Amino acid sequence: MRLIRDSFAYMEGRIDPPSSMHRLSEIEVRRQAQEAEVWTIGERPDAVMFLTPKPKCLYLSKLAVDTDRRGVGLARCLVDMAKIRAKALGLPVLELQTRIELVENHAAFARMGFRKTAESAHPGYDRATFITMQRRLD
Repeated sequence: MRLIRDSFAYMEGRIDPPSSMHRLSEIEVRRQAQEAEVWTIGERPDAVMFLTPKPKCLYLSKLAVDTDRRGVGLARCLVDMAKIRAKALGLPVLELQTRIELVENHAAFARMGFRKTAESAHPGYDRATFITMQRRLD
């Protein structure tokens, strides 16, 4: 929880609606680990990512890297491992969503092979609030 909260803190005041991280509890993290997967790197941990198999893709969420460890490839490592996991599950696509305002995240995921596939809005919004990005696993 600490890592996700600290890592997502820079979004405060930048994204609307606020991050779902505010509603995330330790109980929900445990449920994610029981019903799907939670991966971490390091004992602290230094990086975390949730993986949820869906019918046509492996959905990645809550990807967070400790601010002191950014830029050393931990996010890429998690995504590369997710690619292996998706193939093992017979899923041809990795999918994630990122907020429309976080253009630096769009660019980072594009460098990891993701392409924008859709723009969508949270309930009650008449403008796009997030984009969906996918990476085909050929």
